[in-house]
Amino acid sequence: MVTADDVRRHALSLPRTTEGLVRDSVKFRIKSIVYAAISPDETIMGFGYPKDERDDLIASDPSKFLPPLKSDERYQWVRVRLAAIDEAEMRELITDAWRMCVPRKVAAAYDEFGAEFPPG
Repeated sequence: MVTADDVRRHALSLPRTTEGLVRDSVKFRIKSIVYAAISPDETIMGFGYPKDERDDLIASDPSKFLPPLKSDERYQWVRVRLAAIDEAEMRELITDAWRMCVPRKVAAAYDEFGAEFPPG
């Protein structure tokens, strides 16, 4: 089972990420763009995901994936139950959401250098 601390550790390892607290939810962002969030009870993680693929993801496993809250439907957003995913899947979901927010050159450098990013 993935915990909020696992999410935090991975999200903060990604370049340009900052953490903030908004209405009791932890948000991870690049500048003003939120790409991942943890619910106040730390059981649900929201993450950036292409709108045109959202319904297919939710339909693939409705016990795991949840639609965004009504107020977030206009955004590229999906939610997942943290208890339903393992650490590898969490890392993939967060990293893909992060890629949607950073410049391509930052994502490319991260791909090339990984944990050693930024180079030098």
